[in-house]
Amino acid sequence: MYVGRFLVVGPGIAAYRVSSRSFPNRMVTERDGALTVGPTSDAPETDNPYIAYNCVRTADPGDGPVAVVGNGSHVDPVAEKVDLGYPARDALALALLALDFEKDDYDTPRIAGVVSDSEAYAATVRRDALLVEAVDEPTLVATYERDTPEPFALAAGDADAAARELYDHEFEHAVCAAAATVEESGVETALYNG
Repeated sequence: MYVGRFLVVGPGIAAYRVSSRSFPNRMVTERDGALTVGPTSDAPETDNPYIAYNCVRTADPGDGPVAVVGNGSHVDPVAEKVDLGYPARDALALALLALDFEKDDYDTPRIAGVVSDSEAYAATVRRDALLVEAVDEPTLVATYERDTPEPFALAAGDADAAARELYDHEFEHAVCAAAATVEESGVETALYNG
């Protein structure tokens, strides 16, 4: 099954996978403290604004670190709002409402999550809805087919294992993956490029 890009969030853990039929020549790199999706050196030139973005950023509103994960440019304003002290739910709702779904040929939903050591939120904005849900177990939301948050059996307990588990998941057209674990002491990130 092809579900496009997807993420899994739960208290203390967040993971994201790029799955693509149209733009498979991408990878995750670490840049300025963020994990960034971008084209590989052999990728064909494109003016598509949706193929390069920060997919994992950290923030610290003062009461402990959080990880922000998502499938596009909305990750940055969510992280910035969290840094300013906005509650995770509000930061997600504001950024997703402002940027709306992607204006591509598929009206691709934007998906995002905010994770602390004890809380997690999964969110999506699509043509027909804006959903922001507090979740207490690993929860998946994808751009296609699974575009409403639903429980997901994530076995991984650390960032490296979570990135690899999402990359290896049976959903079709895996390209790359990134993950973060959050504890009171900080955020650990990992990436996996197949």
